[in-house]
Amino acid sequence: MKRADDFQERRKHLANMTDEELFNHFWAVTEQVVDPLLELGRKNTTPSVERAVLLRMGISSMDTKAIVEGCMDKGLMGKGAGHVVYKLAKAKGIEIKEAAALLAAGEAWDEAAALFK
Repeated sequence: MKRADDFQERRKHLANMTDEELFNHFWAVTEQVVDPLLELGRKNTTPSVERAVLLRMGISSMDTKAIVEGCMDKGLMGKGAGHVVYKLAKAKGIEIKEAAALLAAGEAWDEAAALFK
C-alpha cells in the first residue's frame, strides 16, 4: 500500500512565507498545542503531586508539606510548588534547598508570590 504524497498540497499556505513569518507561525502553532497542556497542569495538580516534585528536587518531606501548604495559602498551586522554589532561588541567587528552607520556615512568601505577577 502506497501512501498518497500530499505534502505539496498541505504546505501551500506556507509556501510564500519568509523565514521570519515561518518562525512566527511555528511558535504560534506551538502555543496552540502547548497552552491546553499547561492549563491542564494548572487546574489539575494536587498537593501530593506537588510534594512528589519537591521530593525529587531533594527537599525534605517535612519541608515539602509546609511549602505545598504555603503554595495553597498564597494561591500559587497552579504555578507548581517546585517552580515557586526554583524561581525564588534564582531571584535570590541561592541554592534550591536554601530557598525551600526559607519557604518552609514561612519566610519569603511575599517575594515568591511577587515573582509570578
